[in-house]
Amino acid sequence: MAILQAETSADAQSVGFWAWRGVKDAFGVPSLVLGASMIAVGGLAHDVGYPLGATVLSTIFIWAAPAQVILFGLIAAGASVPVLAVAVGFSSVRFLPMCMTILPLLRRPGTRTFTLLAASHYVAVTNWVEGMRRLPPLPPDARLPYFFGFANMVMLSATIATGIGFFLVAHLPSLFGAGLLFVSPVYFTAALARAARGRADVYAMLLGFALTPLAINVLSSGFDLVCVGLLGGTIAYFAGRGHRQRSAREEALRTNPTDAEDIAP
Repeated sequence: MAILQAETSADAQSVGFWAWRGVKDAFGVPSLVLGASMIAVGGLAHDVGYPLGATVLSTIFIWAAPAQVILFGLIAAGASVPVLAVAVGFSSVRFLPMCMTILPLLRRPGTRTFTLLAASHYVAVTNWVEGMRRLPPLPPDARLPYFFGFANMVMLSATIATGIGFFLVAHLPSLFGAGLLFVSPVYFTAALARAARGRADVYAMLLGFALTPLAINVLSSGFDLVCVGLLGGTIAYFAGRGHRQRSAREEALRTNPTDAEDIAP
């Protein structure tokens, strides 16, 4: 909260109001869905002999369920510490474009780099999807406290769920635990579809669904999703750009036919 008070021109009451609103908005489907997945992560950590304290801390510091699955899987395989660090680090590279898109919504004139770095730690799929949908309508001064309130509530729920999963593993069927891990991708897909704001977003999702099975069978593991993202995202961008230009030309023709010639194809 000290960071928020130092970085916003709003008074303390306004900061508290928007932070609490973020907490309330996160205390629902976002926290429950992510918590369900983290129960499975806690159970996996228990199975490989990872201690409870370190398991809970891994949720706070790694803050990425897929990276935690990689960590515990490599621990079970007896991998060395450098291998663990590189594998977890590379698995989190996908958060870079998420940070590049959401941090401009949080940044204000005078915002310190440390504050943005602190915010970037919380950027994961849940916080990014919900942030891209919820932040733009908010006043600029409200976005940072709202994001910290929302993200901390989600992280708290996920951390508690990790600990619960650690103790529940002996009482959960293995298939049920695997199903809990699948809850988050389903929710993320639905949230992305809900947050889609243009044709490019829709094209990107459809291309992802279409290209992923092919890439998994053709490309080596570890590069399939990266290639799908680059190819599908590029195609979606240019397709969406072309659609916007066609729409602009059609609108110009309806309003003033002479202006349509000035719009670049």
